[in-house]
Amino acid sequence: MSANSTIIAKERLQHIVNTIGAPSSDLANAPHRVKPSTSAANRSELNPVHFLARSATIYPSKIAVVHGERRYTYRELNRRSVAFAYALKDQLDIRPGDRVAIIAPNIPAMLEAHFAIPAARAIICAINTRLAPLEVDYILKHSGAKIILCDREFEGLIKDSALPKIFIEDSGLASDPYEQFLGTGFPKADSLGWSGLDQTDCEDDGVSLCYTSGTTGKPKGVLYTYRGMYLAALGNAIEAQLSLDSVHLFIVPLFHANSWIFPYAVTAIAATHVMIRKVDYDLIWKILLTENVTHMNGAPTIMIQVVHHPDAVKLPKPITCTVAGSAPTATLIARMKELNMDICHVYGLTETYGPITKSYRQQDWGDLSSDALAQKFARQGHVYLVSDDVRVVDSEMKDVAWNGRDVGEIVFRGNLVMKGYYNDAEATAKAFHGGWFHSGDLAVRHPDGYIAIQDRSKDIIISGGENISTLEVESCISQHPSVLEVAVVAAPSAQWGETPKGFVILKPGLAQDKIVDGPALIAFCKERMAGFKCPSSIVIVKELPKTSTGKLQKYVLREQEWKGHAKRIN
Repeated sequence: MSANSTIIAKERLQHIVNTIGAPSSDLANAPHRVKPSTSAANRSELNPVHFLARSATIYPSKIAVVHGERRYTYRELNRRSVAFAYALKDQLDIRPGDRVAIIAPNIPAMLEAHFAIPAARAIICAINTRLAPLEVDYILKHSGAKIILCDREFEGLIKDSALPKIFIEDSGLASDPYEQFLGTGFPKADSLGWSGLDQTDCEDDGVSLCYTSGTTGKPKGVLYTYRGMYLAALGNAIEAQLSLDSVHLFIVPLFHANSWIFPYAVTAIAATHVMIRKVDYDLIWKILLTENVTHMNGAPTIMIQVVHHPDAVKLPKPITCTVAGSAPTATLIARMKELNMDICHVYGLTETYGPITKSYRQQDWGDLSSDALAQKFARQGHVYLVSDDVRVVDSEMKDVAWNGRDVGEIVFRGNLVMKGYYNDAEATAKAFHGGWFHSGDLAVRHPDGYIAIQDRSKDIIISGGENISTLEVESCISQHPSVLEVAVVAAPSAQWGETPKGFVILKPGLAQDKIVDGPALIAFCKERMAGFKCPSSIVIVKELPKTSTGKLQKYVLREQEWKGHAKRIN
């Protein structure tokens, strides 16, 4: 079909709709009127922003966003996002492929940006709010961002940037600069809707740029595609069992792997997004008890704080807690079960759009004890439905035996693997050596096919020639009833080269006879694991270094221990 034929066909459709009584403004403003990316009847480019148009068409009056006292329906979320896209194009001259940076917590504006920026055919670059100004400046320059949208709370991070800025006061009031910016796009949003926004004609184009933490060097920009985000969203909707009645509390920051692509997954199902500015455990429990929450995601360290909060009570109905970052312990699983929280244990990296494998519950696990169930759930499991298979390979890229003993590296390929590192051909080539993405995680594969991480390659402790998994030692220590959180790293040893050292946070409010010290915890370990694996030292601390998503920063502890010592060579 020619371009002219397409225009004529659209005009005829307009005439038919008008003839049967629908005003033209209704057609132009229909949320679902997304212009096709091709003229082929049997193909359209996968694009996650289309989820919003569809949900707004089917469920326009359903609550889409909850943020404090504010409530937006899907009709309103759609209108605001479309207006945002027009404002980017018309007021800031954003063109296809431009990078648009946003620095904000989990607020409506951040959610709207995840649809509006791709709707303008630009690339969203959501930046970690906990970075230092110099780190933010590096990302802005490396990404080539054209503009910045920034929450007022984090204005200091960009004070020296010369880029154009739109500030967000997160008030929803007409005086808010962000609301005024949206206002410039509302006329077109109301008159043209989606029909005035060209959508991607290539689903393999980049659409999101997520920067890694950069703990071993400069942050790397992980580039996501339209296709990858679309399929990752559907994968999460399936694996987390989202439904129309789901209410998802966003704890994982939207700047972290786009909150594991859950903004798109929740929208695809027309479920409800509950947004909070920060991880406030008082507020989390208030929301859990008043907003009918059915789903939330987070690292085990976050969930530990949730379940041990003074306000923690058994919830009236089960909620699904998708946990990633490290394996949930038996203690955590038991406590969550008491509170009516079901664990969905997933594994992934920023480079895999967040979750890519899941520890799938088998039918015969129902009667297992908490300890036995934890051992099952601690494994990283099998690959998502929407991804190619996962492999565990040796140094020659040969699959290790499925015996639960032979250790290899986890590698991936397929729909849920990044396009590459932005403007970093060398790092991309290294990551994709042999045609597979190399995770850097060491694992075994059990006879039932479940993979189980032994450690990050950089976290394995080599003590007197013996390999020791820090995860195994942490799992042992965490079984002590007085332990809240634990981290284990390699510490220098004159005799063995290096040895495990533990850092422990005790549960709050312990009775005097329940308070333990390092030697008592070491003795506890010696009763349960081989002597060479036991920590030579365990210290009690008040807090552990963590990322903004609650993941332990072991490298901080490791560097602290090795300061002044020669670095280990693996």
